[in-house]
Amino acid sequence: IINIEKPKTILFFSPLKTEPDLNPLILKLRKQKKIILLPFVENKTFKMVKYRLPLKKDKFGILTPNNSKLKITKVDLAIVPILGIDKTFRRIGFGKGMYDRFFANLDNSPVKVFVQLTAIFSEEIITEKHDIQADYFISGD
Repeated sequence: IINIEKPKTILFFSPLKTEPDLNPLILKLRKQKKIILLPFVENKTFKMVKYRLPLKKDKFGILTPNNSKLKITKVDLAIVPILGIDKTFRRIGFGKGMYDRFFANLDNSPVKVFVQLTAIFSEEIITEKHDIQADYFISGD
């Protein structure tokens, strides 16, 4: 069971149409004074920026807050969208490696929760050692 009360800083994501919409949870946690962060794409990776309105569509059509000069390098809990996982509990994503590069450069290793609408699981190992690994997995199934 994930204790959502303990983490103070939580990285979420703005969903694509094929990903779970966690905005109701984000709004609830903001009322509890949690620091909510969203990815802000920069080159081949992203940085974390504080969730603040208004959100605007970026070049990928993803709603993001405005860029910030504030450098955030530590997060307690990361909620990560996935296309699937394999038996090593590693992330199958879109193949660009943005999340892999992001987590490799963090100052800490947060608890990682993979989320997807429908569970897609491979019995074969189709990921590589550099692909990030989940602590928890939640699907809409």
